[in-house]
Amino acid sequence: MVMGKPGSFWRVCAAILFVVTLSRVSAEDAKPGVVSFVKVVSDKVEDVSNLDTWKTAFIKEGMTDEQKALAIWKSAVAFRHQENPPLEYLVSDCTVNDSIKMFNVYGYNMCNGASATIVQLSRYVGLKAQGWGIVQHSVPEVYYDNAWHLLDASLITYFPKADGKAASVHEICDNIAAWHEKNPGFKGNEDKQRQFMRGGGWRKGPELLAACTTMDDNGWYPAATHGWYSPMGEYGDKSKTFIYEYGYSQGYQVNVQLREGERITRNWFNKGLHINQDLGHDLHVMKLKTGTDQLRYTPAYGDIAPGRVGNGTHEYNVPLASGAFRGGAFAAENLACKAEDNQEPALHLKDSAQPGTYIVRVPSSYVYLSGELTFKAAVGEGGGLDVFFSDNQGATWKELAKLNAGGDQKIDLKPLVYRRYDYRLKFVLKGKGTGLDALKITHDIQHSQRPLPALAQGSNTVKFSAGPAEGTITQEAHFNPEWKSKQLFFMDFSPEVTGLSGFPLRIGETGKGELTYTINTPNDMLRLRFGGQFRARDQRDGFDMLVSLDEGKTWKPAGRMAGPTPGHSQFFTFADIPAGTKSAKVKLSGQQFNTTCLFGFRLDADYKEVSGGFRPVKVTYVWDENGAEKRNEKIVKTADESYTIDCATKPTMKSLIVELAE
Repeated sequence: MVMGKPGSFWRVCAAILFVVTLSRVSAEDAKPGVVSFVKVVSDKVEDVSNLDTWKTAFIKEGMTDEQKALAIWKSAVAFRHQENPPLEYLVSDCTVNDSIKMFNVYGYNMCNGASATIVQLSRYVGLKAQGWGIVQHSVPEVYYDNAWHLLDASLITYFPKADGKAASVHEICDNIAAWHEKNPGFKGNEDKQRQFMRGGGWRKGPELLAACTTMDDNGWYPAATHGWYSPMGEYGDKSKTFIYEYGYSQGYQVNVQLREGERITRNWFNKGLHINQDLGHDLHVMKLKTGTDQLRYTPAYGDIAPGRVGNGTHEYNVPLASGAFRGGAFAAENLACKAEDNQEPALHLKDSAQPGTYIVRVPSSYVYLSGELTFKAAVGEGGGLDVFFSDNQGATWKELAKLNAGGDQKIDLKPLVYRRYDYRLKFVLKGKGTGLDALKITHDIQHSQRPLPALAQGSNTVKFSAGPAEGTITQEAHFNPEWKSKQLFFMDFSPEVTGLSGFPLRIGETGKGELTYTINTPNDMLRLRFGGQFRARDQRDGFDMLVSLDEGKTWKPAGRMAGPTPGHSQFFTFADIPAGTKSAKVKLSGQQFNTTCLFGFRLDADYKEVSGGFRPVKVTYVWDENGAEKRNEKIVKTADESYTIDCATKPTMKSLIVELAE
């Protein structure tokens, strides 16, 4: 055997190891880093994850306008329940008035939100709709067949006339007033009304109420929280009724995204957590079971979940050592990993003479109720590791930790992420030997049980889908300075403001005002979606919506919020965006002759994920049958796949878990 020079054998081994390592890292880099719109749907529950899927589920081809309106009402009844509303402090009344968000994240709200839901969904399918304030209640009307029709999803009712068409608010008021004239002593006397309605007595009352099909024999509405006596008071004084827009937000959609090491668990149960806990509010519906008490009516509308409020978890155990963290990173500069150079710690500086930065974005389709950041830091001699937090897309950063020594670290994120759906963490590494050996982010989330893909006894078809490879950057914040401790203030996004001030944001004496937002995406911007609630009392009042894709040098018209209106909600989509665009400005240019103001505004920028694509996903169902736990684990290998799960007896649903299979 001929031997080479001393050490040549080890150089050859090192070279082979380097090639193998490079191959492994290259293969890791080739994998998509983010799988978007991960969706699991069962054939037992309608898909209401966005406005389009909701429309497909409930609005069928060939429907009349009346049938569309009633389908809208039914969908609102099915996916929302009357309860103290969730408070996000984003729209003018601080409640959640986005139908898709309410369906998926909460599953409950009050009458103002129910009214906004009917109005929003009606307008989305091309029907006119408006909100009303009546005595201690809020209701919507939908316009079809040349008339207005009350459709109350809050108390689950409407009142048919002789021709079968739902009556309007004022027709109900007039009918009740006429009955009171013939039957003195009932008006304002709730005790007498409650006595009268029992045993079918309510059917001898006002004609329109007597034709109601949603009250039981004793005059109770389906949830039994209100009864016949309620409309007798609510519509009993026509002079106290007024048209009012319960302004809604629009743009939220469920986009479950998965990175390697990320797991999202949605549960058909809760741990007692909800968004109003910091306010000391109780939530009665958290303890209710479907088909009982106030949820007694829900099975008739397709509800097979055990309850209504769910608490899940969003976990991200970041894969540092393999380099897979890059695929899910918002930014990674001057960083190397153990798989690349076989150096410690797992994540470290590539060039130790320069600082390195790792920014991770943590978006969620479900509202954060808690948060914990745990990591194992390594700090080299004379080095440092700084950790920062931003909930306004990096416009400002709050320092969380400044380390000059290594070790295990734990940071409570709850005070920072409560009520949020998105934030960023930034790690700045300095000095040789500085880095991270472990990094995990964990959250409790709130979601509704109702739209989860529940199983029923017998055969269940489960449909999995993923894609397109898109993400969304959202700017939505309130205009009320008094809510700063609860939620983002609109100035946190650093918009340009001239001629507008106060709450709501109102044009001043100059008669002109402008509000300009700048929004940036990490990759090619695909479309902008924006709008909100406004007031424009004069026909000349309003806001022109303008978009600039060249840093404000030129502007393109994108729509107009026009008067005359005391209040209206309107939304626009702008998709004329050249490839390569990563920044846009959206301007609201307002004119005032009488009154022009803005109550709320939301801006969404959809973009192509930098490392988006499909990878196999593991879907885990957990449920009980006769007290015994059952589990179905499925590795889905394509972006569109269906399979069957059989339940021998009626299942009690427990959890749905999604994570990448590798």
